[in-house]
Amino acid sequence: MWLQRDSFSLMCMWIILAILSALCLGCYDVSKKRSLDGNSVVGVLTVSICLSSALLLIQWLCSRLMPEMMAGTLFYVPHVSLQAHLLIICKAALVLASWLCAYMALKHLPLSLVAPMQATRPMWTLVGAVIIFNEVLNGWQWLGVLCALGSVLIYSLVERKKDKQTVIEQKTYLVFLILGILFGSASGLYDKYLMRQLDHNAVQVYYTWYQAVMMVILWAMCSRPAGHSAPHTGVFKWRRAIVGISVFLVLSDFFYLLALTDTNSLIAVVSTARRAGTVIPFVYGILILKEPHPQRKIWCLAGILLGLVFLLIGTL
Repeated sequence: MWLQRDSFSLMCMWIILAILSALCLGCYDVSKKRSLDGNSVVGVLTVSICLSSALLLIQWLCSRLMPEMMAGTLFYVPHVSLQAHLLIICKAALVLASWLCAYMALKHLPLSLVAPMQATRPMWTLVGAVIIFNEVLNGWQWLGVLCALGSVLIYSLVERKKDKQTVIEQKTYLVFLILGILFGSASGLYDKYLMRQLDHNAVQVYYTWYQAVMMVILWAMCSRPAGHSAPHTGVFKWRRAIVGISVFLVLSDFFYLLALTDTNSLIAVVSTARRAGTVIPFVYGILILKEPHPQRKIWCLAGILLGLVFLLIGTL
């Protein structure tokens, strides 16, 4: 059976799993943009995480009610210790901080700007790997970092020619975007640490549940009596695209964490491969949303993707 762990070789599959995660991540970004249009950031994030928790509850219940059947599959959720739960709670808080910042930026900035900048996250993961894990970058990797970050810098200089007031209004949300990228990079490094000692299904299920609890509390704190909302909270409106957020997030995280369980996998490569999903929201933003200045953003995206290619060449 393909579900059996002992017959599933990750030696050559972890890169394929990372690419599958990237495709799901691209669809996830599009779903987020559609859901956040005129909607509450905290509300969308809370409801989508709760839906993801409900999906993962099925997996957890099957593992508890039918342990003999599930134990030999890729979907079994084992019991974990109290110490493991504390580590997972830290991951939930880190991911949540990244999401809140990224969602705030995505709501107020063009998708075709947010997606390419988020594509630089593997570069920051590499920087963290060098500083924390003492990893050494080779020539190809440095070329990839310079190419991608240089593309973002050139694009930002070109954008200064836009209306001054527009640039000022975007500065706050650019800060949110940068913070979201840095928190996300830290989360990637932490994932590498967690997958060395914990089961990937346990991490995904429990950290999603902890996130749901945190978000429900945050949403309650942000809400005000008499139908008023705190700044940036807004009024929540149900959108079918929110279901897409939940489904694609669960799938993306599953493929991603499973890829990291392979001892031969490299967080820099996996993180970089996931950014290939940037193409999906970029094309959606240009063709469907008709976002302005596509020529500038195409060159920016091309430079980032070229940098990611160099990074992959140097890491493989």
